[in-house]
Amino acid sequence: MFRFERLDVWKRSIESTDVLFDLADELEEKRKYRFAEQLRGAVLSVSNNIAEGSGSCSNNEFKQFLNYSHRSVFETANMVVICNRRKYIDDVERVKHLAELEQISKMIVGFSRSL
Repeated sequence: MFRFERLDVWKRSIESTDVLFDLADELEEKRKYRFAEQLRGAVLSVSNNIAEGSGSCSNNEFKQFLNYSHRSVFETANMVVICNRRKYIDDVERVKHLAELEQISKMIVGFSRSL
């Protein structure tokens, strides 16, 4: 088992990735390929950076990857807002996704401070 697989913040980010990949699939069905691609890249970067950072040799290096992950949460949130503004998702879905991303953001910050 890899170190990141034991981290609650990684587990939570993977769950969000699954949900937002489903949204990206819906965007592709609507021929919104660029939105789908950008959303997938942003949300995938959250868990990827947690996983990559967990392989670091120092806590400071791990914190740097957590910072990248945290920034990707904000990029993902921006994509959710844009999708809502373009009427690709409704307000209820926007609020749900943003609330989850906010929780992940808090978990990343808390975990980084604990290192």
